[in-house]
Amino acid sequence: GYLLQYFKQKDIPVLGIEPTANTAEAAKAKGIDSVVDFFGVRLAKELVQKNIKADLLLGNNVLAHVPNIVDFVSGMKVILKPQGVITMEFPHLMQLVDNNQFDTIYHEHFSYLSFYTVKQIFEARELELFDVDEIPTHGGSLRIYAKHKEDSSKEISKNVEALLQKEMNKGMNGLDYYDNFQQKALAVKLNLTSFLIEQKNAGKTVAAYGAAAKGNTMLNYCGIKNDLISFVVDRNPAKQNKFLPASHIPVMDEDHLKTAKPNYVVILPWNLKEEITEQLSYINDWGGKFVIPIPSLHVI
Repeated sequence: GYLLQYFKQKDIPVLGIEPTANTAEAAKAKGIDSVVDFFGVRLAKELVQKNIKADLLLGNNVLAHVPNIVDFVSGMKVILKPQGVITMEFPHLMQLVDNNQFDTIYHEHFSYLSFYTVKQIFEARELELFDVDEIPTHGGSLRIYAKHKEDSSKEISKNVEALLQKEMNKGMNGLDYYDNFQQKALAVKLNLTSFLIEQKNAGKTVAAYGAAAKGNTMLNYCGIKNDLISFVVDRNPAKQNKFLPASHIPVMDEDHLKTAKPNYVVILPWNLKEEITEQLSYINDWGGKFVIPIPSLHVI
């Protein structure tokens, strides 16, 4: 209910659809009416039978997470009002490949989407994309805007053709574009592990910041454990005093960082590096430095 609460404050009727009961309960506690179910054609038809249709369908970081994307988009076609708008945000495949974001490939993501592919999926369900924004969220995402194909009340923005052409020019619709992706990921693995071993041999201490899913993906791909990274700091109390899966690196609060004074802090959620380096700028007081492993290793 985090996003919908702002609509509710303006007295706009809202309905949240959330398959996890505990998340839906948190939304209901904010006064957001919520349905605990997976969205698709079945649920859309059930809601329409109750005279529930949407002027605006919102889904931020949802489209890449759904197991059956065709059924999901088909459901949106069913529940959208004749002149309604769909807006979705999802990480852009172009950013993933160009910036070596292999650590965003993990079990929660079922799809890695280009604009061209999303356009094809929507068009197959008689939905038309009429605008798109490139936004910085999650290392580079797209926000798309869609309507019923038969809805002539909205102009098609020049952004649509421009982004399709941009993807085409990069060769995203052919296999060659993806050919050296594994080699680039391997380079990160070799460079990061070499750096950590070098610091270990030199008697330096290394910590990490951010017990995020992408960080776990990278650490486990690289085979890094608690002998090379002593601990990871996270501000979320729910993660503190636990261990990262497989690497068994302990998760500590920020006070531990100030006490331990490590020589290096590896920033695992690299998409937040500006915010984190500012927040932890005090490590410079003891000569500490930040390490950003992706898209390629650099120390700041």
